[in-house]
Formats: sequence, C-alpha cells, structure tokens
Amino acid sequence: MNATQTPQQAAFQAADIHASAGADSPTIAATLAAYREGRSTPGKTVADLLARIDGAGRNEVWISRVPPKQLKQQAAALDLMLQIKGEAVFEAMPLFGIPFAVKDNIDVADMSTTGACPEFGRLASESATVVQRLQAAGALLVGKTNLDQFATGLVGVRSPYGAVRNALKPQYVSGGSSSGSAVAVALGQVMFSLGTDTAGSGRVPAAFNHLVGLKPTKGLISARGLVPACRTLDCISIFAHDVADAWRVLHSAAGYDAEDGYSRRPAMLGVKRRGYRIAIPDVCEFYGDTVAQEAWERSLAQIAALPGVTLARIPFAPFSDAAQLLYQGPWVAERRAALGDFFLENPQAIDPVVHQITAQSDNYDAVDAFNAQYRLADLRREAEDLLEGSDLMLVPTTTTFPTIAEVQADPVVRNSQLGYYTNFVNLMDMAALAIPGVWRRDGLPAGVTLIGPAGSDHLLAEAGARLQQQLGGAAQADAIAAAPLPFNESTIKVCVVGAHLAGQPLNWQLLEAGARRVAVTRTAAQYRLYALAGTTPPKPGLARTEGDGAAIAVEVWEMPLRQFGGFVAAIPAPLGIGTVELADGSSVKGFICEPAGIAGATDITHHGGWVHYLDSLN
Repeated sequence: MNATQTPQQAAFQAADIHASAGADSPTIAATLAAYREGRSTPGKTVADLLARIDGAGRNEVWISRVPPKQLKQQAAALDLMLQIKGEAVFEAMPLFGIPFAVKDNIDVADMSTTGACPEFGRLASESATVVQRLQAAGALLVGKTNLDQFATGLVGVRSPYGAVRNALKPQYVSGGSSSGSAVAVALGQVMFSLGTDTAGSGRVPAAFNHLVGLKPTKGLISARGLVPACRTLDCISIFAHDVADAWRVLHSAAGYDAEDGYSRRPAMLGVKRRGYRIAIPDVCEFYGDTVAQEAWERSLAQIAALPGVTLARIPFAPFSDAAQLLYQGPWVAERRAALGDFFLENPQAIDPVVHQITAQSDNYDAVDAFNAQYRLADLRREAEDLLEGSDLMLVPTTTTFPTIAEVQADPVVRNSQLGYYTNFVNLMDMAALAIPGVWRRDGLPAGVTLIGPAGSDHLLAEAGARLQQQLGGAAQADAIAAAPLPFNESTIKVCVVGAHLAGQPLNWQLLEAGARRVAVTRTAAQYRLYALAGTTPPKPGLARTEGDGAAIAVEVWEMPLRQFGGFVAAIPAPLGIGTVELADGSSVKGFICEPAGIAGATDITHHGGWVHYLDSLN
C-alpha cells in the first residue's frame, strides 16, 4: 500500500494484480491489470468490444448505442490521460476505461429512454445519478439495452425490439426484465451493466446467463433518473462476471442522493469471520424440473462442504406467501401509476401481456392496499423470527429454465414460476446476491442467491465470493472483506495493540462490528508493553509511563459508533478502553491495561510490538 492509498484501494489493486493471469477474460479486474501493466489501453478495449458486438449477430440486445466514433474518441481521451498521469488515474477513477451498459429504463443525457416502448420514449436531458457517478469514475458507456417492456416480466421476451435470446443457449429465455443488460455482459460486449430489480429482474437473468447479479439494499444506489415500475420496491442492480467486479462497481455507484426520496444511508453489517449460519428452505419448489432440483442439491452439497458453513432448514411459507402479494395484490397498481395517462391513451403501444398484468390494478382499491400492507408486515415478522439464528439465507435463484417457445405458449404462468424465490426480497426490504451455481446436467447454467436484511451488502459480497470460489470461481473474498463501502454514519476510531490486530485471533470482533483498518502506526514514545499472564487467547497490556517509554506498533480501526458499546462490553479485565496518544500527536480511543493486570506480566517493550514479540517465540 502506498502512502496515498486507502486500505480499500490497496485491496482492489491486489485483486487487479491477481487477475492479470486471466486478462483474456473481459472482467474489470483483468482489464485494469492490463492497463496498469501496459498490455492494453481503453482504446484497444473499446475496439475489441465493438468488433465483438458487430460480429455477434445479437441486435436484440441493444435498443440504442453510443455512436462508435464518439465512443472511440472518448477512449482515445482516456488513452492520453493514462500516458500523462500514469498510475494516478486509477486512484482518481476506479473504473477507468471500463465499458458498461444500462437498461433502457435508466436515463442517459441526450439519449432516448424508451422502457422498451418506442411510443413512450423521451429524450433525457440529464443522466441518472448512478450513470453520472459511474462515468465520473471513468467508466465508458456503450449503450442502452433491451428489457421486458416497462420492466414487467422475468422472461426477456416482452419487447417490440425482439425477444432477447439467452447468451449460452439461444433457444432459451435470457430472463427479465433486465435481459439485454445481462446478455451484453455474458457475451463480453461490456464488462458490467446496470439492470433494475423489482421482483427479481437483477437476479433471474444472472442465473440464466451464468453471471453475478447484485441487488443492493434499496436506496443504497440512487433511483433518480429511473423510469419506475414499483417505486416503493425498485432497485438499480449490477451484472458482472464475478462478485469482486460487482462489488467494485457498487463502490462507485452507491451514494446518498438528497434529490431521491427513497435514497437512504443504511446501517451496514460487518463481514463474518467465524463461518456462516445459512438458512435454506425446508422444501424447494421446481415445478417438476428435476434437472434444476438436482443442480441445486449439488450446489448445496458443495457449499455445505465449505469450512465453517452451517445449514439450517426453515419453513419457506412466509416468504412464498409474501411473493404472491407482488402480482396477486395491490402492488400492481404501482405499475399502473408509473405509466400515468400513457396507459389509457396508448393501449395499442403496450405489450398485450404487460397490459393484462397492469390492468389488474382496476381490481384493487385503497382498502386492499392497506390490508396487503398489514399482511406483509405480519409475514415480515414471521420471516425475521425464522432467520433470527442465521447470518444469511440461501435459495435457488430460479425454479426452472423454459425455452422462449414455452414462455410464449404460456406467458403468465411461466413468468410466475420464475419469481418463486425472488418476488419476496424487495417486499421484505432485503438485499440479495445471485451467483453462478454448478451447471445443470443438460448443459444449462443454474444459480443460487444469498439474501440478507437491509444493510447486509458487504456481508453478502464477502460470503458470496467465498461461495463462488467453492463453486468453481476465483479467490476474491479477502479483497472484498478489505474493501467495505464508505461509512455513511457516525464512527469512532479505536487503537488496537494485540489480539485484535489484523490476522490475530480476536480480529473477527472488529470485522463483525463493521470496522475497517485505517492506519498502521505507532504510539507516542511514552508506553510500555506487557505480555499478560493467564489470558486466552494470549494478550498484551499497554501502559503509559512518564519515564522510560517507547513507541509501540499499533493499528487504528474505525467502527460505527452504534457498535462501540457492544465491542467495549466484550473486553475482559484487566483490559479496558482509554485514550492512546499516537506518534503524530493525535489521540484516539484504544486498549489500555489496569495497573493490577501488569503485576506478574512480562515486559516486552523492547520488541516494539505484539506481533514482533510473538515472532520471537517461534
């Protein structure tokens, strides 16, 4: 880590270097590594991707594209910037030269936003907040992708621009509604993309195209500039090839937006370092697809073999009951509200299935809406009780994998089947991460989804990366664990000197409290360090002295203030928290030792720090 890097930036750069061996894969990490090492440039990347798009014969993926000439000019400007500024560009622009796409219900300045309905289309005067943030981070927009019209569907076939065929098996559905966004990534036409997720639209396409689909906590990414489907539920989602890439994008995409009424600063959970307690459905539904069921069971067996993982079966009824509320309850009225007068004035422009679904809003009134909210509140409480002893929940991402012909023959029922494991998540204000599972025996991809409460995004990413590696992906969890999102709440800095240092046996207490290391430094030269007697695990005691003290190696960690009381309460005597002066003259809260604890302890000050003392014992 150089002097200007944060630990999070260092973690991402380490991941880039690790990815250099796989630079032929169109991932963000591999591409940034190639830029750093002089093996590629944004100009070359754009040229390669444009050639791939032109040669794919998959025009249904895109609704509109940035003109190739304009895109090449933007890439050339980045090439010049790289020549002039060198390594500094990656610090300022963490997505430097990374091509991406957005679903065409997200605004991009000077491009039409259609929602897959040409008659609805309008020229956007301003880009959505999330697009602005990604472009400021150096990402290159390639274009806007096809979708189930007005983001209504999980199949990817409800569009006048054509059914988006699966990236791997074109006769099968690609999943919706973010069909084009997923397929663009799966075909290597971009390195990440934005979708949206209301009922599973950021997860089902990930499963069907062997991708990662990150559905963040609602409000973590601003929805300003998004044509809503159900505004109370909508989330902008991310597609990528692996969890590390998706997490890197979220770092740039996330941020509070005061102009978005649903934007918020969710309190984030820490990562787990003592294994995962994972809840799974007691009985799984696959609608007769025995191949899908077998793939789930094989994925589950591999996950269960991961050290530290404990699986617990729980009743799934509260979750499936909540899922039914989305399309068999008054939330369909939100879809009608999103279309406004267009629904009445242009019925011929709306896909017949989309029109049929949206028209159901006429069957509900305000009383129905309140009663459904009460029912959802009860189901949410049941779900919370069921999950109380678990860190996360794991489900199959989808139930079955229909062909395009099968969906067209029975569009509503097939679509409903695909949402069995996804529809409840947004209604219950949860976050989710879809990852590739083991392949089905028939050669089709399958996926699993980790689900957690609002604010569990970092926990989901770290756990998801470990599960993805267990299921055949690359190692990436440590880089994610070291790169939490920026704090969006009050924090406190804590100086640690012994068993809580990185790599030491009690460091998990900091990580699970959502803390992150912000400095490796030394105390002022006024302290002595002692190896305490009879402590498990072994611990040192730090004591201030007025005479013959020394500077002691320490780490400074920052944690949410809401976690500080619980952290302090777990500290056993004779240790406690006081004020520690650092080498630069600043003071922070930190571990100190009561005088009584030093009696009988071994003075190890001359070692300069706890880790050096431990090394001397070997």
